[in-house]
Amino acid sequence: MSADPRGSLEASLTGHTILVIDDSEAVRTAFEVLLSLHGARVLAADTPAAGLALLARERVDLVIQDMNFRREATSGAEGIALFREIRAARPELPIVLLTAWTHLETAVELVRAGAADYVGKPWDDARLLTSVRNLLDLASARAEAEALRARNREARASLAARFDLKGAVYESEAMHTLVTMATQVAHADVPVLITGPNGAGKEVLADIVQANSERAAQPFLKVNLAALPNELIEAELFGTEAGAFTGARARIGRFEAADGGTLFLDELATLSGSGQAKLLRALQTGEFERLGANTTRRTRVRVIAATNSNLRQAIRAGSFREDLFYRLAVIELEVPPLAERREDILPLARHFLEPGFELTPEACAALVRHPWPGNVRELQNVIRRACLLAASRAIGPEALNLPAAAGAAPEAGPDRAAVEAALERARGVIAQAARDLGLSRQALYRRMEKLGLKTDASRSSAGA
Repeated sequence: MSADPRGSLEASLTGHTILVIDDSEAVRTAFEVLLSLHGARVLAADTPAAGLALLARERVDLVIQDMNFRREATSGAEGIALFREIRAARPELPIVLLTAWTHLETAVELVRAGAADYVGKPWDDARLLTSVRNLLDLASARAEAEALRARNREARASLAARFDLKGAVYESEAMHTLVTMATQVAHADVPVLITGPNGAGKEVLADIVQANSERAAQPFLKVNLAALPNELIEAELFGTEAGAFTGARARIGRFEAADGGTLFLDELATLSGSGQAKLLRALQTGEFERLGANTTRRTRVRVIAATNSNLRQAIRAGSFREDLFYRLAVIELEVPPLAERREDILPLARHFLEPGFELTPEACAALVRHPWPGNVRELQNVIRRACLLAASRAIGPEALNLPAAAGAAPEAGPDRAAVEAALERARGVIAQAARDLGLSRQALYRRMEKLGLKTDASRSSAGA
């Protein structure tokens, strides 16, 4: 063991309780001295039973446990049993395994099963303290994140209890803020402009606004302007008189049909200049004329418009009216792309699964890594296709057929430089490095083995 671990390690462990379970009094004493010097409260037990008893009655933040508890024992069976009992009682508790070189493979297997880290005997004090500190910081961050998720779940449940969210599925704070805004502006009888990339969920927001408005029981009509030829858009919106053009018959437009209700205009930027002028007049005065008519008609319609275009740039380019923009953007809701709200990917993916199907951990990792240029619509199509083509009810990454996964070898992964950089950032803590790389601990160990890399623990054990 190194003589002076405090020279380069200034951070304190004050406020944390660490339980050391080891049959060697010398080892227990060494840990008590080392960890106490850095402010930790140290509990010690010489048997698994005594350690479990302490764990049951004390608040413990981290456990350091030996793998053998009898002089003649060498198999590590007692350590494995203890690890499993602690994991069953406290699934979230970080566990550091003490192991000799002869038991390194057992320790690695337990890390793959959920142990936080392993340390070889004799250990390096500085490396051990770094690992303990990182694990405690990580556990604190996880606890804070879980508390935040719990608060967000409560906020979402409260919102869903008070408003009709039209089945919206999300977990991200960005979407919760946006959905909350949609419910807040629903009762304000003003136009709403929804912006964001294709497939991100703009129409869902429009549905939420309409469903919670005072016009919820009135007509709600939707028009995809991009799907209509330019020469027919005005006729579709405002109607036609018989004879307005060859073969034209008298028919009402969407503004008349939606009288008293809500009109959703998607792909707004495709509206022609003439159509923009007529839309502006209808918004300002409620007045319009059917195509080919001289009679002015009136209507009371709330307009919700959506676009994936940057209207401010279109204004500068002269292709969109500035006065219409400001008339529509009384309330503007901007939907971020799915790549910027990755917390929503897995909840949405599970929502799109057919009954009886489930995603494997590897498939979940592939979904989270994918950039989703097509946003929620792309995700929905990927999941639907996977359910149709999957060989079993457990959908793996190969069934997703994502570009990163298609044709990839099972051992494909980050290169040596990326792994070494992640390990350096994590200061040797495997769990943290794996999370940084988007891998499971097992996958990171396989990758390290293929690249010829060793952990600090294996190096110190090898030199023991």
